[in-house]
Amino acid sequence: MKKILLAGLMLAAACAARAEDVQRPVLLVAAPDLQGLYSRTTLLVVPAAGGQHLGFILNRATDVKLATLFPYHAPSAKVADPVYFGGPEMIESIFAIVRRDPGGPALRLFGELYVTGNAAEVDRIIEQTPNEARYFAGFVGWRPGELAKELEAGYWLVTEPDEKLPFRKETGEMWEELVERLQPRAPMLQTRLEARGPRLRGGDFLQAFPSSAAAL
Repeated sequence: MKKILLAGLMLAAACAARAEDVQRPVLLVAAPDLQGLYSRTTLLVVPAAGGQHLGFILNRATDVKLATLFPYHAPSAKVADPVYFGGPEMIESIFAIVRRDPGGPALRLFGELYVTGNAAEVDRIIEQTPNEARYFAGFVGWRPGELAKELEAGYWLVTEPDEKLPFRKETGEMWEELVERLQPRAPMLQTRLEARGPRLRGGDFLQAFPSSAAAL
């Protein structure tokens, strides 16, 4: 009986911890067995209005640059880094994560990090400080309760977000490094999370965009 009671208390504590996790900005690292679109991904996730959550995949660099997407927007050629695939929601829009309040329409993520998808604001960032932002196509969204269920199912490893991580130059080994650090406290995933949509690269990626700069 004592063992059953102890197990119940531990389970309740774990559920409470997961509920607390979704009330603040977190870094989600895909569990090693997670399949589909989010396999081997690292996401920065923050709470949004009405119990929803939004996030950006940090380690999915594409082979496309802003200058290729918007050839008639000359300042886009100044951006050195490629566009990152942020997620399947609003894939036709460009979002810029910056290290300080841009002064225009933007959402504070945590610390000094902000994100904007406002077309005029993204254009201004590209024109004035092109390489002080990271640019993402699309984002990941969760309806109320969805993220909590995914955490309970063990789809994600959870850790504290790092302001430097969204701007890391090389992201190819990001997932592996984080899993190695977090794995000792991660349960093995027994179920599979179905992909929410196809990953876009190259020609398919280009087709998702309008002919002008930031669409949102």
